[in-house]
Amino acid sequence: MSHFEKLGRHGLIALLIAIGAAAFALGYAVRGSGADHGHPADAGKPAAGQAQPQEWTCSMHPQIRQPKPGKCPICAMDLIPVTTGKRGKDDAPRQLTLSPRARKLAEIETSPVERRFVSAEIRMVGKVEYDETRVKHITAWIPGRIDRLYVDYTGVPVHEGDHMVYLYSPELLAAQEELIQAIKSVKDLKRSGLDLVKESAQLTVEAAREKLHLMGLVPKQIEEIERRGEPVDRMNIDAPMSGIVIDRNAVEGMYVKTGTRIYTIADLSVVWVKLDAYESDLMWVRYGQEVTFETEAYPGEVFKGRIVFIDPVLNPNTRSVKVRVNVPNPDGRLKPEMFVRAVARAKVAAGGKVMDPTLAGKWISPRHPEIIKDGPGTCDICGIPLVPVESLGYVSADADKAEAPLVIPASAALITGKRAVVYVEAPGKEGTYEGREIVLGPRAGDYYLVDRGLAEGERVVTRGNFKIDSAVQIQARPSMMNPEPAATQAKRQTVCPVMGNPIVKDVFTDYKGKRIHFCCPPCVEKFKKDPDKYMKVLAEQGVSPEDAPAGKAPEAFRKQLGGVLTAYFEMQQALSKDDLAGAHKAAEGVGAALKSVDMKLLTGPAHVHWMGAAKTLDGVLAEALGSKEINGVREKFALLSDELIKVVRRFGTIGKGPVVVVHCPMAFGGRGADWLANKTQIENPYFGKAMFGCGEVTETLLPGSGGK
Repeated sequence: MSHFEKLGRHGLIALLIAIGAAAFALGYAVRGSGADHGHPADAGKPAAGQAQPQEWTCSMHPQIRQPKPGKCPICAMDLIPVTTGKRGKDDAPRQLTLSPRARKLAEIETSPVERRFVSAEIRMVGKVEYDETRVKHITAWIPGRIDRLYVDYTGVPVHEGDHMVYLYSPELLAAQEELIQAIKSVKDLKRSGLDLVKESAQLTVEAAREKLHLMGLVPKQIEEIERRGEPVDRMNIDAPMSGIVIDRNAVEGMYVKTGTRIYTIADLSVVWVKLDAYESDLMWVRYGQEVTFETEAYPGEVFKGRIVFIDPVLNPNTRSVKVRVNVPNPDGRLKPEMFVRAVARAKVAAGGKVMDPTLAGKWISPRHPEIIKDGPGTCDICGIPLVPVESLGYVSADADKAEAPLVIPASAALITGKRAVVYVEAPGKEGTYEGREIVLGPRAGDYYLVDRGLAEGERVVTRGNFKIDSAVQIQARPSMMNPEPAATQAKRQTVCPVMGNPIVKDVFTDYKGKRIHFCCPPCVEKFKKDPDKYMKVLAEQGVSPEDAPAGKAPEAFRKQLGGVLTAYFEMQQALSKDDLAGAHKAAEGVGAALKSVDMKLLTGPAHVHWMGAAKTLDGVLAEALGSKEINGVREKFALLSDELIKVVRRFGTIGKGPVVVVHCPMAFGGRGADWLANKTQIENPYFGKAMFGCGEVTETLLPGSGGK
């Protein structure tokens, strides 16, 4: 259930009114209140030297725009002026500067973006169940009639060796007679000199004993038959283990066949606790992790256990996974079907790994997590080799040197659909806040892990960010809570300017010395039929084609770009061989080649485009070099590849052989990723040796000509 659903209709209305009132007060403070605070008619008049308002809006409904003062048609509040004074050319459209008084009114608070170890608390519910490995059945090993049931109701505790069933069986009588006769034969042949005959008689005795053993008789019962020398037609079936009788399937006088189930016994000295872990919490759940839980029967008392199994299949109805915990229960207080509330705590390190000081550097049994040793060996219970805890998603043995993740307080992030935005305080400009879209990792307690978009040391708004966004809207600037309007998207060519379809594929071709971008098959057909008409439609839509075709980039520039690609190919090949050190060294080479590219060789829009691309490439390389895990480097390599593909398509390159675009549909959990290669043979950098040949060539970029 979302937070808005929890508020209810009246609570939501109250929240909106509160936000609107705060935004109104903040906007009032930002604009200045004028000389007379007591006359609403004068409140909207511009002060001396202030720009004359061209529009009037509502603080509660900023979408309302009127050319003159009046009442809001929705809520009937007085409209307020939207001043359109001149802004400096460096002012960002989603930036707001607040005076100290305005910041105090809005109760703005900021916190630094920092690296720190945070804790995630996973709350789960479930119930106590039998340990399936400690449940056994008492069955009839021979056909017969039940003359007596020593335990005639369920719930009775029994001990190993207790009599459970008194069974009459004619087959048992015959098998005992065979044993008695075989023993007599051995005695009669004692003085015989025929060793072969004596040996044969002895083998007959052993065979008769084994037959009785297979009928369910224990050695003590067989010895009693031999001592007595007479067969009996009835036998006792004893309990194979201590436990509780949880099921009775037969009654006295009942005839049973071989294999008929009579009782079921469960040993409750150890029980299972099966919990439901939600899909969003699986990031922090680990095998061997300690879990604490409470029950309704013993409030305030905490029980402990370790996770021994995580179900590999997600329940599609509840969006949860079953997690099993083994719990000692020597006093039998935990009873099957008891409801429990459990908590697992995880200290989070960089890369989403979990820290557990009690397990650092240890070796653990992959089937019995209670078996933990300081070094390699075998499990004391099942005998299989122990594995290092690091292989289960924990940090390395040197936990003191583990890298802390980059985090922000959860209150700093404004989550809207798939987007996450924050307001960042401009460095050196106290009271200036700028909206920024970022990519968040999972949530850990009161913090979000930051994937990209923020740097350590920056300050984000943790309180009052909604008020800042409201004030931005009142000033007729774009809100960070809303994506860019469709017109801007069209100009960015994320929506087809002719057909209005979302772009599904990037296809480029040349037209009178310019690059034309297609996004859907109907557009390609329209261009082929009448290129001039197609270009006219583009002009009418306000969309300009790419104005820096690859073939027009200077040869010297394309040659320098070829040096960047040469180092990039070395990084790609190192990752395909799972060589982390080699990938870091190659990344340094890419950075060095990037710095040697002379941007002065380009002019106009091409120069601007390269400056933006170079900045992006440099930032991604820095993050790749800072990643200590190969999977982290691979994630940054995907971003590096995306930007380089755009660069090569636009400017082309000079090098040996073709440059191809390769796509792996299985990378990053099925999200897919591309990379550039200098040969058509697949060498997958995202999986390495695990899936070395996964991928297909989707595009060929010829040297010096860009995409064709």
